[in-house]
Parts: sequence; C-alpha cells; structure tokens
Amino acid sequence: MKLKKEYIDEKTEIAYTLKGNYYFPNLSITKDRSFTIGRYGKARLRYIKQYNKVLYNNLLLNGKLNTYLHSIDMKCNTVLESLITKLAKQENVTEDLKARHQLEWVTRMNNIKNRAEGIIYNEYVYI
Repeated sequence: MKLKKEYIDEKTEIAYTLKGNYYFPNLSITKDRSFTIGRYGKARLRYIKQYNKVLYNNLLLNGKLNTYLHSIDMKCNTVLESLITKLAKQENVTEDLKARHQLEWVTRMNNIKNRAEGIIYNEYVYI
C-alpha cells in the first residue's frame, strides 16, 4: 500500500505531509508586525503574563501579541493627552498661570498628570 504524500484530517482540518514513514502536520507560526512598545504596553504585558495567561498565550500563539500591545500603548497615550488637557482646563491651569506663578503651575500640572496616569492604568492596563 502506497501512502499519500499529503492528506487533510477531516476532524481537525489540519494538513499533513509524509516525510519518511511518518506524517507531520503542516503548522506554522505567523509573524507579527514588529512595533516598539512603550510604557503602557509593557505594563499591560506584565499584567497579562501574570493575571491573564490565557489571553497572553492566545495572542502569542496567534502572532498578535506585539500588535495588541502597540494598540494598547497608542490608545493609552492618546487618552492620557486628552485627559491632561481636559483636567487642566477644568482646573483653570492656563498659560497665564504658567507665566505668573511657574512653580504653582508645575505643581498643579504634575498633580493632574499623576491622576490621569492613575486613570489610564486602572481603565486600560490593569483590566
């Protein structure tokens, strides 16, 4: 009996190739686009590695981890800028304050930035 060079398993729909006397599955890992990951993407990676291993493994095995982390990082940076602008406007932290009382402006802007980063971490990174 002569064996086929290739066959597809009907149950799993995986293709197999004959090499020697054995069939090996035709499996490959797709390459993920390579992006530089910033601080929020790295924080999300640490979080899902520790607390959401299923999501981490699925993204890693499907070749989508880097793209996912990049999108989280970009989203966080966009929302952070928007939050800082909105909070500064609500609290009347203006360029006029910066010109007149520089130290107070720096103090208030640091406070706003820290609060905005807390919101980012709680709503986008540690979920």
